[in-house]
Amino acid sequence: MSTPTDPSIETIAIVGAGLAGVHAAEELRARGYQRRLLLIGAEPHLPYDRPPLSKEVMLGKKTLDDTELHPEQWYADREIQVLTDHRITALDLAGRRLRAGEESFDYDRLLLACGSRARRLAGIKVPGVDVRHLRTREDALGLKERLGGRLLIIGGGWIGLELAAAARTAGGEVVLVETASRPLAGVLGPQVAEVFADLHRSHGVDLRTGTTVETVERAGERAEARFSDGSEVLVDTVVVAIGAEPETTVAEAAGLRCSGGIDVDAALRTSDPFVFAAGDVANHDHLSLGRLRVEHWDNAIAQGKHVAGSLLGEVDPYTAQPYFFTDQYDLGMEYVGHVGAAGHDAVHVRGDLASRVFTAYWTRGDRVVAGMHAGDWDAITQIRELVGGPASALPA
Repeated sequence: MSTPTDPSIETIAIVGAGLAGVHAAEELRARGYQRRLLLIGAEPHLPYDRPPLSKEVMLGKKTLDDTELHPEQWYADREIQVLTDHRITALDLAGRRLRAGEESFDYDRLLLACGSRARRLAGIKVPGVDVRHLRTREDALGLKERLGGRLLIIGGGWIGLELAAAARTAGGEVVLVETASRPLAGVLGPQVAEVFADLHRSHGVDLRTGTTVETVERAGERAEARFSDGSEVLVDTVVVAIGAEPETTVAEAAGLRCSGGIDVDAALRTSDPFVFAAGDVANHDHLSLGRLRVEHWDNAIAQGKHVAGSLLGEVDPYTAQPYFFTDQYDLGMEYVGHVGAAGHDAVHVRGDLASRVFTAYWTRGDRVVAGMHAGDWDAITQIRELVGGPASALPA
């Protein structure tokens, strides 16, 4: 594929050396953009893949080096200038200039693919307690060393559950606390969410739902957590897995429109005509799903590729449905779609929830808004075809 390049675009700068940024850079070269291309990352590493951090890296099936997206020579061969350990501190929209510490970089087009950061636990001070998060390679390495102990995982979302599975597989003890009645209840609904609750309980996770952590204090060499239901636990390590926040500080300070992410239109263009955003940080105006921000692996790749066209002047909307996968113990799952704040009216299950081999579809009105399978890998093609379409097309 080749896109004619505006001769005024001498420099494209990409802030964020993750999946979205790397795939945008690759696609720009594939489309024939031959001028200066900067890929600027805040971390001191070449770009790497994050999903293995909570799965294969934790279990020793992959090393941190295995997570690198490409070797250094790959970028050199494509004349992509990679700047690691450069955290952008200011953005001048009028002057089209970035600042990282004492250095500055001019651009003609800018892609903000700066991702998100792990959300911290508000309102609870834990001096002297080993509190961990999982976002970076360093986080993963530190957590891996703690998996064999007794962990308190706060948050029953995807990362919390994947970490719980890794810790139990490694022989550690896990207490997992979730404020909702079941982990993932808001995404999957109670019927399917119960599958994941049963899965973890069957593998020895002490799953505590419908309660919150009120205090965490040091107790000798350990930490004591007290919950709102009055119970207490002693643990070695506290892992906070309560979601992520988009990295919008610099964008907001520069005057870009932001609302729970950097606001972009259907083609991933921000409120500034020379600036674009993709991946975790982009609050996208999806033509059929409304405004949403997606933090999944597949979205970062797909938006990164799509925004390359937008950077070169195309105006095609990004219309892909969100996709997500997870591996926990012996359960593998793929999910397509977006239920969103409007929720769903019904869940249609085919197969056997008890054996954890099934497909499920979520409908709202007469439309299929999401679908997933567990352990039925041949089903994903049909799921992709049905999501977004009429509920009447669902298999009997």
